[in-house]
Amino acid sequence: MKHLTEYSDPARIRALVAEIARISKRPARIMEVCGGQTHAILRHALDTLLPPHIQLLHGPGCPVCVTPSSFLDHAIAIARRPDTIVCTFGDLLRVPSDASGDLYAAKARGGDVRMISSPLQALEFAEKNPDKQIVHLAIGFETTAPANAMLAYLAKERGFSNISLLVSQFLVPPILRAICADPESAPDAFLAAGHVCAITGSDPYVALARELGRPIAITGFEPADILLGVLDVLRLFEAGQAEMINAYPRIVHPGGNPEALRLMDLVFETSDREWRGLGTVPMSGLSLRPAYAAFDAAQKFPADRCGIYKYSTVPSDCPAAQVLLGKMQPTDCPHFGTRCTPDHPLGAPMVSPEGPCAAFFLHRRVP
Repeated sequence: MKHLTEYSDPARIRALVAEIARISKRPARIMEVCGGQTHAILRHALDTLLPPHIQLLHGPGCPVCVTPSSFLDHAIAIARRPDTIVCTFGDLLRVPSDASGDLYAAKARGGDVRMISSPLQALEFAEKNPDKQIVHLAIGFETTAPANAMLAYLAKERGFSNISLLVSQFLVPPILRAICADPESAPDAFLAAGHVCAITGSDPYVALARELGRPIAITGFEPADILLGVLDVLRLFEAGQAEMINAYPRIVHPGGNPEALRLMDLVFETSDREWRGLGTVPMSGLSLRPAYAAFDAAQKFPADRCGIYKYSTVPSDCPAAQVLLGKMQPTDCPHFGTRCTPDHPLGAPMVSPEGPCAAFFLHRRVP
C-alpha cells in the first residue's frame, strides 16, 4: 500500500503545487497522453490546483477512443457469423460504430461475443470449441501489445488453426509527432504514460523530446506522480530545454521490458494505422508479420466476405477528433450531458472508461 499513500499524501501534494506556482512564469499547455491519467486528474481536481496560466490538455491516450469505426464494423460483421466466437475486453462492448451499432447489440442479436480479462482466454475457447473460429479483438497501445503478441505466438506454437486476431494496435510516439505537426494546436509539453513506457522504456523518449522540440515527463497515476510530472516539464519548459525526464523510475527503466519487446518484434511489424476521427497516421501502429498471416482475422475474414463492401462514411455528431487533439474540452461540445451521456453515447470518448468525455461527465458535470 506504500505507493497508494505516499503518492496521495496531502502535504506532498501541497508542496508540489507550491513549487509549480513558484517556478512557472510563462503560460504553458501540457498534454497527458493517457486516459487513466485524465481520469486521475479530474477525479482529484489536480488541474484546479495549478496556476491559471497552466492548462492541462487531454490527448489521444484512450485506446478505445481511437479505435476506428471501420474496425468495429468489421468486428461486428464477424460476430454475426454463426461459426465464430469474438473475444473482447469489456471497454469495447458499447463503443458505437458509425454504421453497425455496437458489439453489445450484436451479442443481444445472437452473436457469440465474450468479454475476457486476458487474450490467453482465447486459447481455452479454441480448445473447448474446435468447431468454432475464435477471433480476438487486439486493440490498444504498447501496453497491450505483448499479451496480444503472446496469443498469436502460442496459437502458432500449439498448432491452433481456429484462432485469429483482428488487430488495431497503436503506437504513442507517431501520434505525438502528428499532434506537433500543427503548430497552432500543439501543446508545449507532454506527460507520457508510465505503463506504456514500462514496456518501451524511457530511452526512446529522449530522442523524441528533442525531435519534437518539447519536454516530456514520464509519469505515473497517483496525484503526486502527475504533479511531479507537471513540475518536471515546467522546469524544462522554463529553461527552454526539450528533454525527457523519467518521473516514474520505480516502474519505468531505460530499456523497458526486454522480453516483451522481443515478443512484440517477433510477432508484429510497424504499419500505417487508422485512428478514429484523426485519419491514417503513417507507421503509427502494429500489424501481424507475414509469418503470422494465418492468424490475421482481417485475412481470414475479409471485409467483403463479411458483407462489408465499403466502410461507413456516415458523418458523426461526435467531435471526438477535436477533443482527442486537445482542441476542445469535452464540456465545450454542444451535446455533452444532453444528447451524449455514458448511457447514450454519441462517440467513444463518452462511453470508454478511459475516455475524456466520460471523465468530465463523471467528475465535472454540473447536476
